[in-house]
Amino acid sequence: MLFDLHSHSTASDGTLSPTALVKRASEQGVQVLALTDHDTTAGLAEARQAAGTDLNLINGIEVSVSWNGQAIHIVGLGLDPDNAALQTGLVRLGEFRQWRAEEIARRLEKKRIPGAFEGAMAYAKGELLSRTHFARFLVEKGYADSVGKVFKHYLVQGKPGYVPGKWAGLEEAVGWIKDAGGLAVVAHPARYRISATRLRALLGEFRECGGLAMEVVSGSHSKDDCLSMAAHAKRQQLLASQGSDYHGPENPWIELGRLRDMPEGCLPIWESEHWPAAGGGDLRP
Repeated sequence: MLFDLHSHSTASDGTLSPTALVKRASEQGVQVLALTDHDTTAGLAEARQAAGTDLNLINGIEVSVSWNGQAIHIVGLGLDPDNAALQTGLVRLGEFRQWRAEEIARRLEKKRIPGAFEGAMAYAKGELLSRTHFARFLVEKGYADSVGKVFKHYLVQGKPGYVPGKWAGLEEAVGWIKDAGGLAVVAHPARYRISATRLRALLGEFRECGGLAMEVVSGSHSKDDCLSMAAHAKRQQLLASQGSDYHGPENPWIELGRLRDMPEGCLPIWESEHWPAAGGGDLRP
């Protein structure tokens, strides 16, 4: 079976609706898909209805976390989206996201970039506003020719529109996911600009909090990254997950289900005793 356990819809910063995302996943041969929008479960009901019996949909989330001054992301798989503790935490993160969006716009205004808040809102199809929505607006207005260049010149630390994140703590985020019956997974670990020593510390602390897995295979991981992350997973006794981190067709180098092979010696999360039924019975191949 083809598993893609990390994807985004218009409920956060993806560009396909949950319905369109599920349809594209099926067209790409994905049989088990997790919808893991940033800090919201708002797209899950629509995605589940669209999936029907043609695709096994995993209820997911990608929680924003602050860890030792570093922003990281923790994916939750197979969770109950109606869990009170989870939703209370997500409301708090949503309120911060709204304040941060307003502050980003204020800072860009000081740099003679007007209308950024309204411009970002025009790109947001759900309630959540992200830096990606601001980046799309700035590309539209000609301040840069790609989203990546907007981040580099406007939205990262030391640049005009940067606002530090005040996200969930690591233990807190893992706790929300576990309380909701889900499995916690470190998202795309090779993307974080931290040393191997700090990554080992992160993974060790994550495991101590009750985290179970890490994304060994990600749409943003090179072959060498996958091998390196596999070694970390084995060393830390973490299960291996995989996901494209798909956001939409605008990024053709990342596609649903287009994933590197899982390195040998890893235990895939879906082959473990912890794998969730997640609304569709036993999903093992």
